Amino acid sequence: MKKKAVILSGNLVQDHEFIYPFYRLLEEGFDVDVCLNEGKPVKGILGTDIPPNKNHPVKNINSIKTSDYDFLVIPGGVKALEKVRQNRNIIDFISKFHEEKKVIACICSGAQLLISAKVVKNKKISGYYSMKDDIENAGAIYTDLPAVIDGKIVTTAHYKDLGPWMKAALELYSKEK
Repeated sequence: MKKKAVILSGNLVQDHEFIYPFYRLLEEGFDVDVCLNEGKPVKGILGTDIPPNKNHPVKNINSIKTSDYDFLVIPGGVKALEKVRQNRNIIDFISKFHEEKKVIACICSGAQLLISAKVVKNKKISGYYSMKDDIENAGAIYTDLPAVIDGKIVTTAHYKDLGPWMKAALELYSKEK
């Protein structure tokens, strides 16, 4: 069975938090789809083309199904996610992915999408430091570690922890398969 992953984001995503997991998943043999709020290529906050590899056309949220994937990445970028979280179809996709008990790797302000998808209650969740109150107000337990695992959700607060975060998410995925 082919491993399939999807990265959900939008214009002004945090470049590091998109690019590192994108190439890390490819390195692990995943087919990686990119689903952007705009339904077309965008720029990261630092100016990188997203997606960085033209072999990965952008998908629209209305053209993908959770059943097509077994790994979800939600990169940060507060300017991107304040708009992405308004897309009900993306939020519903995350909720359903979680209900199907599949691995979700979320970093930084990506926690906003987890909150909007209502999947954080009573879970240990990390997110960007300024979001601590939001995470706690959503019923989660804010935890600041390089990789926070609770159920099938793996989170971290900052791109300084990209390595441990992706390692933990990929190990969780491998353990489940």
